[in-house]
Amino acid sequence: MNRIKDWPEAERPREKLLDRGAAALSEAELLALIIRNGNASTKTSALDMARALLARFGGLRELAGVSTAEFCRQPGIGPAKAAELQAVFEIGRRLRQTTLARGHRYGSSREVFDHYHGQLADYRREVFLTLLLDAKNRIIREERISEGSLTASIVHPREVFNPVIKESAAAVIFIHNHPSGDPSPSSEDLEITRRLKEAGELLGVRVLDHIIIGAQDYVSFADRGLLG
Repeated sequence: MNRIKDWPEAERPREKLLDRGAAALSEAELLALIIRNGNASTKTSALDMARALLARFGGLRELAGVSTAEFCRQPGIGPAKAAELQAVFEIGRRLRQTTLARGHRYGSSREVFDHYHGQLADYRREVFLTLLLDAKNRIIREERISEGSLTASIVHPREVFNPVIKESAAAVIFIHNHPSGDPSPSSEDLEITRRLKEAGELLGVRVLDHIIIGAQDYVSFADRGLLG
């Protein structure tokens, strides 16, 4: 096996980082530092394993959404290494988050995107959330409604508004992600939003927005005048 520790010192990822800083390392080299040890059975180094992961899943953004089981299908990656990789990506997500805590008064779609982008942009399945607010648009709590397939979430008004009624919420904001990375609303998104807004009107609950989170950007139904 071509072990990293047998390489010239200037080419080893750890020594390279210490000498030149983390920004000097490639994505594969950064991953290799997390993986640490190669796979003796296949005679591959940690860097080879990192390159194989990036090639298989497409890049760091895609790797951030990989499950433990998927990581473990890669030769040389067991539960311990999978857990370490997932921990690193979770730290990155949390660093990107702003805080929308209970009692915070909702101000703009941008702050919702800033808060949820780190959580949802890397998901490989659609997740639909409802943010419950009081009469002064202060956050009560978040409710996860559904987790769907790669292309669609099944959202029923009954499931959406049950927690709204229990919490006596006066307003709601709907949030979901597009695993494709493109936040443009689909015809299904438009129809679901129309049905939920109608249900809210019957219950006396204001639907303030529906925000779709993409890889780098978002779409706000309220900002685009799509709430009707």
